Amino acid sequence: MAEQQIVPTKGNLLAAKRSLRQAQLGFELMDRKRNILIREMVALSDRAKELRGRIDATFDEAYKALQTANVTMGVNIPATAQVPTEKRVELSSRSVMGVELPTVSLQTGDAAMCYDFSSSNASFDEAYISFHKVKLMLADLAEIENSVYRLAVAIRKTQSRANALKNIIIPNMTETVATITEALEEKEREEFSRLKVIKKNKENTAKHKRQAV
Repeated sequence: MAEQQIVPTKGNLLAAKRSLRQAQLGFELMDRKRNILIREMVALSDRAKELRGRIDATFDEAYKALQTANVTMGVNIPATAQVPTEKRVELSSRSVMGVELPTVSLQTGDAAMCYDFSSSNASFDEAYISFHKVKLMLADLAEIENSVYRLAVAIRKTQSRANALKNIIIPNMTETVATITEALEEKEREEFSRLKVIKKNKENTAKHKRQAV
């Protein structure tokens, strides 16, 4: 904007100052939004790390129990055919500083046994309960990791806009205000000098008239 030819008028100076204030306010808002999004992403990343550890540990328990069940009951366990496919996933969203983050809900409650106990044993029951826990945690992890991704994208965009305001727009606006102000001050000095010359000429003319009389 500083490179454009702007007529140095008081109206343009007021407009330039107003634009500068808006740009500075925009930068403050972008910077505040970026900080809030970063805090949210860090908190979610910490939760994801802790949740992955729990998932790995629970998976280990589930596979060990399933391996024991396979040894004691055979690979083709009748109860496995009775376990239904999960279809109760609900998706919604929440907003953080204008960024829509997903919310994943798995409406399963406790691990209700859905198979005949006569077709299983304690090891299979343990595996089933562990896999149920993993299923719930995976829903939470999917929500968190998707949120972290969206936050990272939003942070990059916000940082880019903040950098543009800080490094390009605000300096250009500041230069524009300074240029117009300098031009107006120079114009005022010239006007003041012109008025002094006119006043002096009038005084000399009046003086000559008095002397002529």
